[in-house]
This record gives sequence, C-alpha cells and structure tokens, in this order.
Amino acid sequence: MDQAKLGAEALSAGNYAEAIKLYTAALAVSPTSPDYLIKRSTAYQRTSPADYQSALADADKAVLSAQKRGKRELIVQGQFRRAIALFGLERYPDCRFLLDVVKRMDPKDKSIPMWESKVNTKISAMEGSTDVTVKETPEEKEDTTVASPPKKADTTRTTTSTPAQPPAVTQTPADKIRHDWYQNNDKVYFTLLAKGVPKDKAIIDIQTRSLSISFPLQSSSDFDFSLEPLFAEIDPSASTSSIMSTKVEVVLKKSQPGQKWSALESNEPVANKSTTTASVPSSVLQPTTTQKAPSYPTSSRSGPKDWDKLASEALAKPKTGDSKSDGKIEEEEEDEGGDAVNGFFKKLYAGADADTRRAMMKSFSESNGTALSTNWEEVKKAKVETNPPDGLEAKKW
Repeated sequence: MDQAKLGAEALSAGNYAEAIKLYTAALAVSPTSPDYLIKRSTAYQRTSPADYQSALADADKAVLSAQKRGKRELIVQGQFRRAIALFGLERYPDCRFLLDVVKRMDPKDKSIPMWESKVNTKISAMEGSTDVTVKETPEEKEDTTVASPPKKADTTRTTTSTPAQPPAVTQTPADKIRHDWYQNNDKVYFTLLAKGVPKDKAIIDIQTRSLSISFPLQSSSDFDFSLEPLFAEIDPSASTSSIMSTKVEVVLKKSQPGQKWSALESNEPVANKSTTTASVPSSVLQPTTTQKAPSYPTSSRSGPKDWDKLASEALAKPKTGDSKSDGKIEEEEEDEGGDAVNGFFKKLYAGADADTRRAMMKSFSESNGTALSTNWEEVKKAKVETNPPDGLEAKKW
C-alpha cells in the first residue's frame, strides 16, 4: 500500500509523528496487519515524548495477529516491541519475562543481552514486588484504535511541525559502523564512529564492568553494541559520554589508575569475590606470623629458596677472607650469577611486606621466570603470562 510505503520512509527518516499518521491510515484498510502494527509501535516508542502505552497496545495486537497467521518472525518482533514498551513503562519484571520469550524463540538475537543487562540492573534496584503480571499471549481486546478521535490530534500536530522538521542526517549503515579506543593512566577513551545518532533516542549504559550503546537506525531496526566484561573495573559515576554528529564518545574512568588495558574486553568472565579468592592458593592469600616464610621462586638448579632464611644467614656469614667452602649461600649465589644481583633480590624480598612477597612469588612462578612484579593489587587479578625476551619464543614442555 502507498500509505504503508510512505510510513516506512518516514520511519526510516526519523519522522516518527508522520510515520504514526501514515501507518494509522494503512491500518484503516488492513487493521490486523502485524507488520503495520509493529512499525507503528516502533514509531510510538521513538516519538518525543514516547507513547509507550500506545506502543504496547500495538505490539499486543501484532503478536495476536502474527500468531493467527503463523508468522514466527513477526511474533518475535512483536514480543520484542512489547518488552521495550514495558521497559519504558517501568514494568521491569514483565519486560524481563518477554525478553526471555524472545531469546527462547530467537537465541541468535544480539540485542537481547544488552537489554537483559539493563532490565536486571533496574530490577536489582527495585523495592517491593517483582511479580510478573504479563502473559506470553496477550489478552485479545476490542480494537478501537482506528475510530479513536485522539489520533486526529496527532495529524494536526504533525501538520504544523512537519515544515520545521530538519532534513534527516545521512546515518552510517550498521555494517559500516566502527569503533576505536586509547588510554592514559587514569582513563579509557572509546569512540563509536557513527553518523546521525539520534541524541534523544540513544541509550548509553555504563556499568562497573560493561558498556552498552543502543540507538534506532533509519532502516527501522536498532543498532546495539556492548562490551562485557570490560578488561577491568571502571567508575561509572566518574565516566562520561557525549553524542556528536559524526561519532559517540565515551570516557571511562579506571577504578585502578595506572593499570594498562591490553584490550577493551576481558576473555575471562566476571567472578565474584569468593570465586576470585578461591582461585589463589590459601597459602598465598592467608599467611600468618607463625607460618614459615614462603620460598621465593627461582630458576636456579638448586630449586626455590627461602630468602628470609638466606637473608638472616647472610648477615651472620664471615667477613671477606673467611672460608666459603661450607657456605650454602655462596654456592647458590654462584648458581644465580653473582653476589650483586642475587643480593639485590634478597634484600628486596627480605624487606618487603606480605603483599609484595605474594606478588613476587605469583608473578615469577606463573610467568616461568620471565616477569617479576611487586604490585599485588595488579597481579592477584589474573594469571601472569609468560613474556620471553625479544628474539626468544616461549614453548611448552
């Protein structure tokens, strides 16, 4: 139909009020078209201010009509529009229920994880009942939308506002959208290279270990981008975002200044505190004053050493000129390559606090002797990878 075609063009151009008018005219001829109902529901959600109640009513009717016609793809689209409308109405448990329905019917939908994250955040902050009040199949109601007089008010508003509507900005196609990032000691700077992102419709969600960006495209679909989990924790309250004509910029404040990110995302799932604690030997995490001091890792042929013991013995050893034939320390120092280097590490380990010793032990042993760190806060978060010198290659034996 001509009205539906014009409505699709208006929706793609971001002229949502005009799209509502045109799809209403199309529905007057085909009142049960699930496609028209879904498109008008989308326009209701994106108009300013959004009309989530009307959007929900259209989405409900779209699902019922699509079920009668056996159109699985349209059923999924209608259920998704119901979920988004319920999110706008702050009915978060109902929204999550329908997102589960969509995920069950279309497990490959990439936008679902982002919306699940949003709604779970909202539900966790709720007080009171979180009961689900919506059903997978909506209740069928008498259709009074076409005959409803208030719809003409939309036409009047559209007629007066359309001439002032600025020309639609040419939006970057979804498959052409790219991103870039860089960092300094305190912040990570993320840029989404996308033109024509609507400021009033874009959703940027910054959490401690995740970032998500969502906005409508002129193709009547939504663009969804998410990073989860982030490489490390950030401070959402100190992070910022801004939408420009050619890009979206997000500045993430690092929770741990000075930490270098090797990537935007971590390959490891976010673990709770108990899981993190369990991943490190209790002998490392919970030393006591009565325990034997941990042995410092070494690549020496004689095996690991207790530097506390060696440091004490070094203080008591004979002066220069005394016999060394019975000195275990001297033999091991020769194995390590000389007193100067060995003495430095003995002093460093002997004078270090418990956290520094843990860091030295963990980094040296896990990296197979190629890295040594004294920063326990950094080392405790992940395995220290082997980092061979330039020109050499690490191999597993």
